[in-house]
Amino acid sequence: MGTELYARGIFINQCYDELCLRAPDLVRDVHHTYAAAGAEVLETNSFGANRAKLVAYGLETQVEAINRRAAELAREAADAARPVSGRRQHPVLVAGAVGPLGVRIEPYGPTSRDEAREMFREQLAALRAGGCDVFLFETFVDLLELEQAIAAARDVDATVPVIAHVTVGTDLRTPYGASPEDAARALDHWGADIVGLNCSVGPQAILEGIERMAGVTRRKLSAMPNAGMPREVGGRRIYMASAEYFATYARHLVQAGAKVVGGCCGTTPDHIKAMCSALRVERAMVHVESGLGTRDSGLVNDNRVPSPESRVPRAKEPVPFADRSRFSGKIARGEFVTSVEIVPPRGVDTAKLLRDAATLHAAGVDAINVPDGPRAQSRMGAIATSLLLEQQVGIESVTHYACRDRNLLGMLSDLLGASALGLRNLLLITGDPPKMGPYPDATAVFDIDAIGLTNLVRNLNRGLDPGMNEIGAPTRFAIGVGVNPAAIDPAHERQRFAWKVEAGAEYAITQPVFDAAQLERFLRTIEDVRIPVIAGIWPLVSARNAEFLANEVPGVTVPDAVLKRMRAANERSKEHAVAEGIAIAREMLEAVRPEVQGVQVSAPFGKVELALDVFEDVTAPRAAGADVAASY
Repeated sequence: MGTELYARGIFINQCYDELCLRAPDLVRDVHHTYAAAGAEVLETNSFGANRAKLVAYGLETQVEAINRRAAELAREAADAARPVSGRRQHPVLVAGAVGPLGVRIEPYGPTSRDEAREMFREQLAALRAGGCDVFLFETFVDLLELEQAIAAARDVDATVPVIAHVTVGTDLRTPYGASPEDAARALDHWGADIVGLNCSVGPQAILEGIERMAGVTRRKLSAMPNAGMPREVGGRRIYMASAEYFATYARHLVQAGAKVVGGCCGTTPDHIKAMCSALRVERAMVHVESGLGTRDSGLVNDNRVPSPESRVPRAKEPVPFADRSRFSGKIARGEFVTSVEIVPPRGVDTAKLLRDAATLHAAGVDAINVPDGPRAQSRMGAIATSLLLEQQVGIESVTHYACRDRNLLGMLSDLLGASALGLRNLLLITGDPPKMGPYPDATAVFDIDAIGLTNLVRNLNRGLDPGMNEIGAPTRFAIGVGVNPAAIDPAHERQRFAWKVEAGAEYAITQPVFDAAQLERFLRTIEDVRIPVIAGIWPLVSARNAEFLANEVPGVTVPDAVLKRMRAANERSKEHAVAEGIAIAREMLEAVRPEVQGVQVSAPFGKVELALDVFEDVTAPRAAGADVAASY
């Protein structure tokens, strides 16, 4: 459908689904063209017509209207192509086409499973009301999302056959790491009538995937490859697989066990016509973008042999929190931990970084916190910096890891590498948007947020990747998250903190605290989801520094009383301002110490001596730190 609409002059910046309302004759004509080519099942023009995707076009209130009309248009074309004088052996069917929501669902995104199920239910109900014969889910990459789609289909009408497709890359895995076998077993277990693969790759890769699926399920199989891999020709994406080549592989797919064959991106009416001719002797049903039979056609058999038992990935028992690192061990034992935050260098010269780290190590500080591109600044990577500190100085690091710059696959690769290199302590954060930094035109990824990332790391600690596939030996990360006691919306911050704990957070580090009473009030609100909390402490160095934090750094609140103290000290001298900032930081540390399990003291402008000054006269943390230093 998309290929034909584009060929007919519809630019890709438009909502193709809305054409069902705005240009119904055009959509109906595309259906007629494929039916004339021999397609026996027509997909509705509704792949992206769910509430989450339509909101980008301001059409979220049109979900019911678009999907109902999409089914009606396909129904009209199908009815017009019913058997005439024996030319067709079967009536043309209508498949209600449903794609992914385009948003992350839990555990890797903010959309709950129930919300996802409801969005699918809304779309499917409209498609069914418009006259579709079957529900067709295609191009899914997240098996957990597809599970909700199948459940929604059963909610709407349990008698309607369900065909469920995932999409794989050239490595025959979904972006979440699931293999064709994993997908077949899961879809079998969730009760899809027909399972298969579509999109992304050409016929050859899909054939291999179908062969692998056939070995682990007795469900009917479906295959809908692209017309080869697209190439850029004159600024346009052209699919190079010819109709004849496509037809040859259609026969191979049927011989491999596919009962339903069709084509996805780049598949023209000529491709469908060629497939029909090639498969006539195979007595297979063919259609554009997919094909399947109703329960009456024999493709769906209610008396089928029970499928093999689905393989459930075996999660391993995580390494105990106390045994993952020296830092986590102190937290687990209830000891007060100390850490200092040092921002990585802007370039490649690490001499000062390593000297400062050695100074902190000798002073008995437990760990160094390594930010990951704070305020969207370009600096040495947090993982590389942490590795240098641990290998060359011997002090443990708490590696900040942000979602801003990496997609899900990049995060997975980074984290597996970090674990293999011996890094253990993580602080998982969403990250500051690029517009805050010196490169406002840089793009942010935000594939998942800190909650989703916490779920990902927890599963890695259980030996499972994002697709719930076993990875062998589990990682052994101590999972930390950020929390802001001074958030503008405390209820929302409290809820997000609860979700982080539910996702697997094991300790939290706060934004800089300048109001001990405010921290105490927030801690009272999270008593039911309390995990060890480490308070952030920032020694101010000037009134200007205080005003900057108060007005330009997200998540930091500096009370008026603190601003007044810094202004008054600044009027006397720079030295008095620094001394006053240290005094305020010491007061905060003493005030919050009974409420928290440790402190993270920042080193403003890279001056670690100021961070160490905060610890003076605070004998217990220094003594605990000294014990740890002696054990190195």
